[in-house]
Amino acid sequence: MTGGNPLLQSLQGIVGAQHVLCEGDLSAYTQDWRKRFRGKALAVVRPASAAEVAGVVKACAAGGASLVPQGGNTGLAVGSVPDESGTQVVLSMRRMNAVRELNAANLTVTVEAGCVLQNLQEAAGKAGFLFPLSLAAEGSCTIGGNLATNAGGTQVLRYGNARDLCLGLEVVTAQGEIWHGLSGLRKDNTGYDLRDLFVGSEGTLGVITAATLKLYPRPAARLTAWAAVPSMQDAVTLLGLAHQHLGAGLTGFEVMGQFALSLVDKHYPQLRVPFFEAPAASAGPPQARPAPSGGSEPHAVGSVGVPYCVLLENSDHESETHAREQFERLLETAFDQGCVSDAVVAENLGQAKNLWHIRESIPLAQAEEGLNIKHDISIAVSRIPEFVETTNALLAGAIPGIRLVNFGHLGDGNLHYNLQAPEGGDAAAFLRDREEEVNALVYGSVARFDGSISAEHGVGSLKLEKLEQHKSPVALGMMRAIKTALDPRNMMNPGRVIRV
Repeated sequence: MTGGNPLLQSLQGIVGAQHVLCEGDLSAYTQDWRKRFRGKALAVVRPASAAEVAGVVKACAAGGASLVPQGGNTGLAVGSVPDESGTQVVLSMRRMNAVRELNAANLTVTVEAGCVLQNLQEAAGKAGFLFPLSLAAEGSCTIGGNLATNAGGTQVLRYGNARDLCLGLEVVTAQGEIWHGLSGLRKDNTGYDLRDLFVGSEGTLGVITAATLKLYPRPAARLTAWAAVPSMQDAVTLLGLAHQHLGAGLTGFEVMGQFALSLVDKHYPQLRVPFFEAPAASAGPPQARPAPSGGSEPHAVGSVGVPYCVLLENSDHESETHAREQFERLLETAFDQGCVSDAVVAENLGQAKNLWHIRESIPLAQAEEGLNIKHDISIAVSRIPEFVETTNALLAGAIPGIRLVNFGHLGDGNLHYNLQAPEGGDAAAFLRDREEEVNALVYGSVARFDGSISAEHGVGSLKLEKLEQHKSPVALGMMRAIKTALDPRNMMNPGRVIRV
């Protein structure tokens, strides 16, 4: 029902009445992924083409309504849901989900913004290629959202962020014009790189409607190893050895703290987090042995004082035998140098998936434990051990008993440095009463170590004030100038990333 609202009537004329949602339960579009915020939309509009998106933008401009572009609504920084005013239009891209073209000779694929990441991965795989972007939310997140937030994930170490995988874009501007930039060229030195303006802009400059992305040959073998390390410094040492032994084959390097893994063990015991016994002094280098795949034998995490575990992936273009030999040499060297105390190597794809499932279950296990304070930070890899030691001590001194859920993509310097209430404490009260204090401590420490307060989750509205505190005035000024130039009405996702 439009209630005689001329804007809603205009939107119905553009996309069809059945694709302008105004009534019923719209929480899938108005509540953020972490359920921290729920807004109210004037309408949810679901276009099916770039031309329809352009029509919606023009109609909203004429009607004085702002737009909130939305993909899979899996973002973690409250950047893709409407505010509470009931005046904003949510532009859902889910109907624009086609794989338009796969160009084998050019090693590219062109997809629409609403294409689910996992569907793209599968389409590339069926054609004999690899699309390497990989996230825990890949079954729900969309390519448009991945690009709008410059998503990272587990293979940034080898293939880069979403920005690095993008060769071209189709974008509807804030004026309702369509920029056709899907050429797929790897070299185009003709002025400002407009593509990079829109990647990472979180829908504040325009609407990404399609993208041309890089494909890669599928590796002949992908092997996964899980190693116990005595300290974060040892994890960094192991990373250096992995670079030396595996080279470009090193496609994943994840670090997981003891408490983070204990939460998985507690809430998802069926996953059987690997248990490492302290090796005897004369045991020699670790032997590659099968990863746990089932059963009910006793196991625990941290009972022998394993502070951190590392998950490594080696993608080899020769053979599985070659990949396994590389891993064995790496682990032998690491054991000799004392930076690894024990390790397992997956014997098959099922075991490898189980190990990755354990890593990807950490956020879910943390949610099961209760509300928590999340941070998505990046620090130069060489400085991470000192950052962790320093910041852990600051937090422990300020809030005795605070529990650290520290894990993430150590290979590219990105930690998910999260905090849980003290044991037995009220998780909701902890989030409500201590978040600002904790954020000040963590972000202050990040600044002292020349890091970033947002590595891959974006800014959204959740970190808007924090960005203003930690970004340089010169950078903020340039960002505002770009926003004002491309979106002078401030109608594209206002109040996100940058205030004007």
